[in-house]
Amino acid sequence: MRNVYDVLKERGLIAQVTHEEEIRELLGNEKVTFYIGFDPTADSLHVGHFLQMVVMRHMQMHGHRPIALVGGGTGHIGDPSGRTDMRQMMTEDVINHNCECFKKQLSSVIDFSDGKAIMVNNADWLLKLNYVDFLRDIGSCFSVNKMLTAECFKQRLEKGLSFLEFNYMLMQSYDFLMLSREYGCKIELGGDDQWSNILGGIDLCRRKDQKQVYGMTFTLLTNSEGKKMGKTQSGALWLDPEKTSPYDFYQYWVNVDDADVIKCLKLLTFLPLEEIEKMAEYKDAEINKAKKVLAYEVTKLVHGEEEAEKAKAAAEAVFGSGASSENMPTTEIDASEISTLSLLDCMVKAEIIASKGEGRRLIQQGGVSLNGNKITDVNYMLSDADFESGEAVIKKGKKVFHRVLVK
Repeated sequence: MRNVYDVLKERGLIAQVTHEEEIRELLGNEKVTFYIGFDPTADSLHVGHFLQMVVMRHMQMHGHRPIALVGGGTGHIGDPSGRTDMRQMMTEDVINHNCECFKKQLSSVIDFSDGKAIMVNNADWLLKLNYVDFLRDIGSCFSVNKMLTAECFKQRLEKGLSFLEFNYMLMQSYDFLMLSREYGCKIELGGDDQWSNILGGIDLCRRKDQKQVYGMTFTLLTNSEGKKMGKTQSGALWLDPEKTSPYDFYQYWVNVDDADVIKCLKLLTFLPLEEIEKMAEYKDAEINKAKKVLAYEVTKLVHGEEEAEKAKAAAEAVFGSGASSENMPTTEIDASEISTLSLLDCMVKAEIIASKGEGRRLIQQGGVSLNGNKITDVNYMLSDADFESGEAVIKKGKKVFHRVLVK
């Protein structure tokens, strides 16, 4: 009988599993408690985390119980997986603030009502540990030789791996042991870069409690060239609307490469596969219809239907008629600034460009317009005439629009 394992596999979400037949049977016969960890490395989750949230929702929709584990403890160390350098150390206040920010974002996709999902912070046990006791009880279960063969450590050995980070695998493994004991957690899920850490937890549960638990990783969100998706000119594609506006979020998905749109529809939306397969037959310009569906569905999941509708309407207004829209990304400037502000300064202030050098190149290449008029002067100064209606619209390239509002 078909179950959630088949759904995840059909959509291309599963990368590796520890015991495929056992896991499939378990998910078909029981309501399973599973967990995914989220370390508070920033005050917002990003689109890479969103894929993990989608997996959690698939599992929850089929009757299984998610544990969202926020890393208030492991956040003090930092996961070396996928890193070429050591993460910046954060204060406890920053870590706690970031954990609080995660709760709201996770709740937009996962249903935490009536015990359907639970949120746990590993600071509750990790920060209380006695170091010597931990080394004797847990450290004795790990082979250094074996740990050094793990991919997360191998790629760091040449550039330098601190002893602090070397402890991370033990701490994540201990998380699985604690969740198994306290909540009956049977499966740990994570991105494919977490494979070594997950195996560590499974082995620890076997050694300490003689329990068989399981692990499953899912596909990392990469484009057709194998590069991680979710990177924008201004940084990561954040789920927090204050860091990445719903409009910019929507536009990111409208602008994905043709080769990536069907894959993203399968991985990041809950549209039926039959519907997605029909869109896979689209050719040439028709593919843009599939991109709009992708953008709307993902924005709706992250920001809600109302914001998705606003972003869609704003995009259609801009690309349909060139008109301004109140739902476009907006920067406010004081009226007194107008006569002293160059267009380049304004674009930097609005974070449309990362530097004036980039802006100069764009203008020289004909890639910047103001209120529908192409700008050719790299030293163009703004004037009151540019703000006759109280606002101006800057266009960068073919698809980036930004409203500048006078207050």
